[in-house]
Amino acid sequence: MENESLDPKLLRVFTPFGGFKKENLAALARKTVLKDLPVGRTLFREGDTDKRTFYLVSGSVDLLMDGKVVGNVRGGSVEARNPLVAGLPRRFTARAATALEYLAIDSDLLDVLLTWDQTGSYEVSELNSGNEVSGDDWMTTLLQTKAFHRVPPSNLQAIFMRMQRVAYRAGETIIKQGEEGDFFYVTVSGRCSVTRETPLNRDGIKLAELVPGDTFGEEALISEAKRNATISALTDVVLMRLNKADFSTLLNEPMQHRVAYDEARALVAADQATWLDVRLPSEFDTWHLPGAINVPLYFLRLKIKQLDPARRYVVVCDTGRRSSAGSFILNERGFDSLVLSGGLTIAELARRA
Repeated sequence: MENESLDPKLLRVFTPFGGFKKENLAALARKTVLKDLPVGRTLFREGDTDKRTFYLVSGSVDLLMDGKVVGNVRGGSVEARNPLVAGLPRRFTARAATALEYLAIDSDLLDVLLTWDQTGSYEVSELNSGNEVSGDDWMTTLLQTKAFHRVPPSNLQAIFMRMQRVAYRAGETIIKQGEEGDFFYVTVSGRCSVTRETPLNRDGIKLAELVPGDTFGEEALISEAKRNATISALTDVVLMRLNKADFSTLLNEPMQHRVAYDEARALVAADQATWLDVRLPSEFDTWHLPGAINVPLYFLRLKIKQLDPARRYVVVCDTGRRSSAGSFILNERGFDSLVLSGGLTIAELARRA
C-alpha cells in the first residue's frame, strides 16, 4: 500500500534531511512515496545501477553477498538513518527479513535539491509569486525531468531566480503563430491549448493541451524562426517565463549534445541509434538518410508517444536549427537524443564525396 501524501516530518529522521529548509523538504515529500514490501521479497540486487536512494522506515532487511547473508538493518536503528546500501553499483542484495516499509527517492532529484539547499541562496517559497500559484509542483516536475539533470545546479538556480511570473485570463492568447519568439514558458497553474493554423484550416488544428509542469515556446528560440503554433489559455493560467538570452545560455546549451556525421552514421550502422528527420514531409520525400523516420517538428509533441523512449535518436534537419529544437523537446521528456552537427548539408556533402 502506498501513501498519497508523505509527512515531511518522516523525512527529517533520515540523513541528510534533518537540516533541510522547510519548503525544500515539503517539495521533496510531495515526490516521495512510502511503500510496503512483503517478507522474502527483494528490494534491490547486488550489482544494480538503478538511480534510486532507499531508506528503511520499519521492519528488517537482510543484506546478502553472493547469496549469503552478511548483515542486517532494522528500521529505527542508527544505521537505518542513512541510505540503505548507498553507492552504485549496489554492493549487496537487500531482502525483506520481515514485512517492511521503505522510501525510494529519485537520486538525481535528491542531488539537485541537496545542492540547492546547501547554497543558502533561496528557498522554494521565494519562487512562488502570489496566492494564485498553488505550491511548487511545477518546479519539482521539471526537476524530475531527466533532461534537467544535465543542467548544472548553479544554472538551474539561476533559471528559477530569473523567471518572471505572468498571468492570463481564460480565452486570452499567450503566443501567436507567426510572431517572433521572445520567451520560454513553464505552466504553473491552469490549462493551455496548442493549435496550429494550416492553409486548409484557418481555425487551427489542436495539437496538445498543456497542464502544470508542461513547457512551451522553445522551438522558436532555438531555431530562430517564427512561432509555429498559437498557445491560448483554456482556463485562467499562471506561467513562469524565461527570456531568450537566459534560455539560450542557462538551459538550452547544457541540454544540447551534438555529434559529427561520421560518428552518428557509425551509431546508426551499429543499431545504437535511429535517424529522426524533423523536416517537412515534402523535404523528406526529396531526399533523406537511409532508415530515417520523419516526424515534422511542429508535430513532434503530438507524435512523441509513437517514438521508443528506450531508443537513442540522432535528430536531423537541413541546417541543424530545427533538429536542435526537436532534440530539446525529446530530451525534456526523458529521451536520449543527439543533434547532427551541421545538419543534412554536411551529410549530403559526405554522401556525394
